[in-house]
Amino acid sequence: MELYEVMRTTFAAREFTDQQVSDATIAHILEQARFAPSGGNRQGWQVLVVRDESSRARLRELIEPQMQRYVAQVKAGEAPLHTVHPSKVSAADIAATRVPQQMLDNLTSAPVILLVFVDLSVVASFDSDLDRVGVISGASIYPFVWNILLAARHEGLGGTLTTFAAGAEDEVRGHFGVPGHMAFAAMIPIGEPVKQLTKLTRKPLSGFVRKERWDGEALTDAMKLGTNGDG
Repeated sequence: MELYEVMRTTFAAREFTDQQVSDATIAHILEQARFAPSGGNRQGWQVLVVRDESSRARLRELIEPQMQRYVAQVKAGEAPLHTVHPSKVSAADIAATRVPQQMLDNLTSAPVILLVFVDLSVVASFDSDLDRVGVISGASIYPFVWNILLAARHEGLGGTLTTFAAGAEDEVRGHFGVPGHMAFAAMIPIGEPVKQLTKLTRKPLSGFVRKERWDGEALTDAMKLGTNGDG
C-alpha cells in the first residue's frame, strides 16, 4: 500500500473476525513502529502483548466504570471527560448508565491486545507547571502508537487507540506488574477488521488551518494550490 493511501484509510477498527494474529506479525508491526520519533530519541515506550483470557477479563472490569462515565456524559450532550467545563452529570447518573456489552467486547475480545506504556523518567513535560491538564509528554509516545496502527493497516489488519484504562492506571499496573514510573498511554485491540473502510470523512484544511495568526487567512486545500504549495 502506498504511504498516503495508508494514511488516508487507517480507520478506528473495533470489530474483528476470529482470524488469529501471530506473534510474528505483531513483531513485524512493532519492528516498523519503533522508528517513530520521540523527545531526545529516548524511545521510552514499552509494550505488553496480551492474549490471556484472565487478563482480558480484568481489563474489562477496569474499563467498564470509565465507559459508564463516558456514555453518561455523551447521553447528556457533553464532550466526555474534558477538563474545560465541569460536568453536570452526577455520580448517580453514571452509576445508572449501562454500557453496551458490545462496546466492551469490541475492545477486549480482539485477537490480540497491545498495552503501551511510556517511561515518565525520560520524557520532557514542558507544560507540567501550567494550570491545565498536561499534553506535551504525549509527543514522545503517540507517534509510536500511531505508527503501530499505520503498520497494522499496511498488513491488512486494524485497531483503535483507546485510553479508557487510564482511569484505572494503578490497577492496570498492579495486574501486569508494571513499575510505578511507567504511565499507561494506550490500549490497542488488533485484528482483522470485519469490514475494511477505504474512505474516511475528515474536516477540510480550511476548517482548522490558518496562516500566521489565529484569525488569519485559511489555508486552502492542497488540490487547489500549485504543487509547490504557493498557488
